[in-house]
Amino acid sequence: MIERVGPRTLETLDAGAGAFRTAQPYPHVVLEDFLRPEAADTLLAEFEATRDGWTFLHHVNEKKRQFTKLERLGPTTRAIVAELQSPEFIAHIETLTGISGLVADPDLDGSGLHEIKRGGHLNMHVDFLSHVVKRHWSRRLNLLIYLNKGWREEYNGHLEMWSRDMQRCEKKVLPVFNRCLIFQTSEISWHGHPTPLACPPETSRKSLALYYYRDEGHTVSLASTDYRAVPTDSLKKRALIALDRWALRVYSLLKRYVGLRDRVVSAILKRF
Repeated sequence: MIERVGPRTLETLDAGAGAFRTAQPYPHVVLEDFLRPEAADTLLAEFEATRDGWTFLHHVNEKKRQFTKLERLGPTTRAIVAELQSPEFIAHIETLTGISGLVADPDLDGSGLHEIKRGGHLNMHVDFLSHVVKRHWSRRLNLLIYLNKGWREEYNGHLEMWSRDMQRCEKKVLPVFNRCLIFQTSEISWHGHPTPLACPPETSRKSLALYYYRDEGHTVSLASTDYRAVPTDSLKKRALIALDRWALRVYSLLKRYVGLRDRVVSAILKRF
């Protein structure tokens, strides 16, 4: 039973197919008051109480940390994740998107809790389009719930959505509290927040991320996260982004075929 999602959210999902599929620069929807107020407040409280077990992702293209250990999340957080991964909720987002056969990732690989602090960033990119471990899964949707009370425009951190040719930003989504962004992942779903955060030191950009896949019934070619420079980036920055993209490709290959895990790389990256 879906109990923690806002009362109008499911109605909006069921009625929003046309708007979602024609949205530019690629299919998406922005939902306000996504969770019931008490659920959103508790989710934030449990987020802030999460201490040990974070994975640090500090490199050229991003500076953030994530928490993917489902069994160590707070009880309300686990319940929210369970609802959003349930067949009942998935049926609603299949109606919204027109994508059938969606499945949720119980291991939260790359998803879960995300936090970016002052000075952090996430360069423009297209997400990895195939699950690194579950080789038959192609990635189809992202669902992001923002958990930032009192977030201001001047803090930056807008989720920028760029044109397919990566020449211009076509939409910005401010990551305010209990706002949800659902968007289709594909070769043209360029997004990120490349401008470093300018929030106060005691503040951070928090979100709960969930990814949805489809089992294609055959091995899907490995497609790691594809980072790109924006037109105003310097030649030096462009070179660093490209080099980092190559390193990520190597890491993805090692993760799929050798079994390298995020915690190993995190132990190194958190020192920088």
